[in-house]
Amino acid sequence: MKTSTQHASSSRGASHFRWVIVAMLAAIILINYIDRSAISYAIGPMSKELNLSDAQQGMILGAFGIGYAVTTLLGGILVDRFGARIVLAVSVVAWAVATALVGMASSFLLILVARAALGLAEGPMFPGQTGAITHWLSGRERGRALGYSLVAVPVSLAIGAPVVSYLTAITGWREMFILLGAVSLLWMPLWWVLFRNRPQDSSRVNTAEIAVIADQPTPTPDAHSTDAPRERTSWADLLTNGTLMANNWAFFVFGYFLFFFMTWLPGYLERTFKLSITSVGWFSVAPWLAAALALILLSNLSDMLLRRTGKLRIARSYLIAATQGLAALMILPVAFTDNLTLALVLITVAVAASMGANAAFYAVNIDVTRDRSATALGIMDFGFAISGFLAPALTGWIVGQSGGFTEAFMLMSALAASSVVITLVFHRPDKA
Repeated sequence: MKTSTQHASSSRGASHFRWVIVAMLAAIILINYIDRSAISYAIGPMSKELNLSDAQQGMILGAFGIGYAVTTLLGGILVDRFGARIVLAVSVVAWAVATALVGMASSFLLILVARAALGLAEGPMFPGQTGAITHWLSGRERGRALGYSLVAVPVSLAIGAPVVSYLTAITGWREMFILLGAVSLLWMPLWWVLFRNRPQDSSRVNTAEIAVIADQPTPTPDAHSTDAPRERTSWADLLTNGTLMANNWAFFVFGYFLFFFMTWLPGYLERTFKLSITSVGWFSVAPWLAAALALILLSNLSDMLLRRTGKLRIARSYLIAATQGLAALMILPVAFTDNLTLALVLITVAVAASMGANAAFYAVNIDVTRDRSATALGIMDFGFAISGFLAPALTGWIVGQSGGFTEAFMLMSALAASSVVITLVFHRPDKA
């Protein structure tokens, strides 16, 4: 194992191209989430034009998750087999086309199909990101790298909220989707030119940086030596490992929070507080900016805890449980308040807490199953995709039946509380 002095010595003179890769991943995640979340700001005018019911709106908002569930699992297998370069390139082209097709659809059914197609196209995104970071970052830097790229999710929702709502207001929802599809294509040529599946194959990476990337995280006292041979992770391991299963459930709950606020926060603010579409865009900024800050701080904290303690249980598990617990506590009072300021404060804290440990979820897949990390991520993301359908669709049904959001917020609090218990009992990455 390298000491801190040896690690610092090996990093002298090293290039830093791995951080360019992280920046490129952050850029495409930002584009990805603006494209997938734009529907929440278009659903109002879309519903008026096509006379959609609350249940139909929920189905449209959730259709993305149906397609996403299929290809996020397949995408993980493909990334482990063929690498992130080709998989992400094809994915981006496909989702640019699907985004534009949403703007061209003329009926409820066609929009439903286009949204499902967008989910199919975007499914390989995060397995691709995980596969790239697995090969391009050492264990010492992986939490930070995941945090720096994943922070694009809340940032995209923060800047996308006013931008997309404004575009919808001045150009119309159809033109907005076509424009977003065109913008998505700009990233792909740059990715194809600069990225290689392994840093050893890139002319922009020097020998010193290769040594930095090849470093390993500080092992736990009972961990096997990194030099010891390990059996390849099997499908049985991926599907029955207690830590991975607990991680997947907690990530499902995280996804439920994310998709609820990504798709229904504008509708909640419009219906409950009678805000206009442009006002909703600006009021939606604060929760996502707070989430971005929390994600950056906690991803750095996770790496620091791992360096200082050598315990993944402390660096990953406790971080996940604490943030999910805070989200559960903050979201419950929202169900019973009609005060805009209080609701926004509580929602902001809940969103920031639920997203704060996002990098830890991803890191656990690499910590536990490095040889098949993209496949493990695909399985985790499969549950996330299911939440991507359930959160919008179930909320639409609840709102349609009850006329409000009270039961929807109570359900979210219960889900977050369940993830805390399951994480504390079963989430033990050091033993896994």
